[in-house]
Amino acid sequence: MRNPSDNHYHNNNPNNVSSSMKTIKSILVSTGALLVVSCGGKNQQQQAAAPQAPSLKVNTLEKQDITLYNSYSTNIQGVQNVEIWPKVSGFVQKIYVEEGQQVKKGQMLFKLETQTLSQDAQAAKAAVNVAKVEVDKLVPLVEKNIVSQVQLETAKAQLEQAKSNYSSIAANIGYSNIISPVNGYIGEIPYKVGALVSSTMGTPLTVVSDISSIRAYFSMTEKELLQMKSEMVDQGASGSSENTPEVELVMINGQTYPQKGKIAMVNNIINPTTGSVTLRADFDNPNRLLSSGSTGKIKVPSNYENVFVIPQFATVDLQGTKMVFVLNDDNSVSTVPLQIKAQTNTAFIVEEGLEAGATIVTEGVSKLKSGQAINPVKQ
Repeated sequence: MRNPSDNHYHNNNPNNVSSSMKTIKSILVSTGALLVVSCGGKNQQQQAAAPQAPSLKVNTLEKQDITLYNSYSTNIQGVQNVEIWPKVSGFVQKIYVEEGQQVKKGQMLFKLETQTLSQDAQAAKAAVNVAKVEVDKLVPLVEKNIVSQVQLETAKAQLEQAKSNYSSIAANIGYSNIISPVNGYIGEIPYKVGALVSSTMGTPLTVVSDISSIRAYFSMTEKELLQMKSEMVDQGASGSSENTPEVELVMINGQTYPQKGKIAMVNNIINPTTGSVTLRADFDNPNRLLSSGSTGKIKVPSNYENVFVIPQFATVDLQGTKMVFVLNDDNSVSTVPLQIKAQTNTAFIVEEGLEAGATIVTEGVSKLKSGQAINPVKQ
């Protein structure tokens, strides 16, 4: 039988109880701290994982005036290129000019040998004299009724025929002196002194080119012609060639000719094979800088007033429609479709659909979505 005093062994010592409580409390505090630290780390990870608004460049739009140019290959000709052909056959007796020389209208160019023609002229002149003598002889005889009037009329007819023959030969002698029909410059002279020439030969004696002004011929498509005429009407001008815009000429060396030209001819008959139409622009050539036969490019302007110029890299394509991202007041973006009037290699010309002062995103647009927030960086 246990001594009651043995029960004291089972009672907790107050000091031991206090120590145990401290230990438990310490464990709970540590556990709570671990839970707090664990929860805090999770929240930080979630915050770190949240995407930040991208910093993208933006630009504020302002309307402006702009001129665009369409270029067309051109062939340049003098205002007149006159081929010089002999009207009669003969040997070249004398050449009065040099290749490339400037000549005036009426100036002597060539002389053909006329010895044979001169002999024919002398014979024709003698035939005229004989016929005239016959007429003079018959006149008094007719008056005296010695011969009939018919004989006299026949003699007169023979006289007129003789005169005509002489005039023709004399004219041919005149044709042997070949003069320039226009002011201009002498081209190549393929036939030299002693060469036999005629009106049936394959190459002219030379070409006289008047390059005081030049004509530049070029072609554009039916669509381009319609566009040009529409722009002329929009600017208050009629679609006739009298009101066409001034054009520029880029010469073969890449430099722009200092004189501006004017479209002087529009062939309104469309070539059904090529779908193109021929036009002609005229340029003054006071310094004779341009030569007949040269090539170059014609630049035809298109003027656009009060328009937006949108860089192509700032646009996206949505089912064939070009769109831009416009910045809202809360820094979110919205897509706006563009009504494109024209375009260059790098930009779109827009007349409507946007407001002056609107701000568009100009980088990273391929990854943007409508409604997305950004951090705008103004350029």
